[in-house]
Amino acid sequence: MVIDKDNIKILLIILVLGLGIGYAYINSDLNINGTAQVNSANWDVHWANVQITNGSVSGTNVVTAPTISNSTTVNYSIILNTPGDYYEFTVDAVNAGTIDAMIDTIDSKLNGATITTLPDYLKYTVTYLDGVALEPNHQLLHNTIEKYKVRIEYNTDINANQLPASNQTLSLQFTVTYRQATENATEVERVVAKYTVSSTPTNIGQAIPNGITQYSSAAEAMAAFSNRPYYLKHTIQSGVVIESYVEFVVTSAMANANSGMTAGTYYLRGAGSTYNSSTNSYNNDSPYYESNKAVLLSAFGSANCTDYTSIFHCSVSGLDSNTYANGYVYAHDGHWICGVNSDGSSSCVSF
Repeated sequence: MVIDKDNIKILLIILVLGLGIGYAYINSDLNINGTAQVNSANWDVHWANVQITNGSVSGTNVVTAPTISNSTTVNYSIILNTPGDYYEFTVDAVNAGTIDAMIDTIDSKLNGATITTLPDYLKYTVTYLDGVALEPNHQLLHNTIEKYKVRIEYNTDINANQLPASNQTLSLQFTVTYRQATENATEVERVVAKYTVSSTPTNIGQAIPNGITQYSSAAEAMAAFSNRPYYLKHTIQSGVVIESYVEFVVTSAMANANSGMTAGTYYLRGAGSTYNSSTNSYNNDSPYYESNKAVLLSAFGSANCTDYTSIFHCSVSGLDSNTYANGYVYAHDGHWICGVNSDGSSSCVSF
């Protein structure tokens, strides 16, 4: 089987993500002595079903909403005015044929040149819906769909000197070429969430230790923890913890008993959440203090919180929670405490 690469679709759009799947047909040469039957087969890999993410810029900032042309290219054009503005959408990669496919090549360009670095003021990613990066040889089985997430953002993590001096028009192109799957095809290593309530420390960058019971839902973890309204949540990829959180629940009874509280489920992200696979360690560079502080304010309300600059503490009867500037987060009820330390280690202990 060979791929005719002359029919690969690629499109470059100004201030647009040109998102093109390589679309080809397969030629088959069969030499058969005797009598044989070869069933029909067809090659059909295409885009479908664009969905805009809530919170994306809208109105006049969307010059051209994402549209699919020739089944293989997504075109869109947007304007980002202020740091923090972003535009995000999902699109389905559909294998509607009878032949298994896999990613052959991935190519990203900015203004016609292969991307090695982006401008400081720009963030741009194309991933699977769960945030997993696309890799060559990832398979797309026939009669299956993979959802991609496309996001372009005006970066907030910059200083005044890094802002563009004038309006910038950027040409972005992202091309995925699919080919017929071979023995090298690999499954996508999914990111999954697991919950624990163990006192055995779990570290970012390592597998959850043997013997720790993992729960697939927050409700299961809460029930196993004598229905205490907090527990640990871990994001796992390829068996390795890449992020750790303390998740807590504000029940309706808590909200009714404490003015300012809002019922719901909330999570605090611990530090050390940037995992470096090349060194098999974490980078303690993102303590998430401000975002965790905002979570606590949403859950507890300002009347139940105190800001100590480097410590943000919220408390009501039966539930306390803190976030520290060094990245440590925890929640407790006066009997047990679950937290993620500033070194990325998480555990629940009694006191």
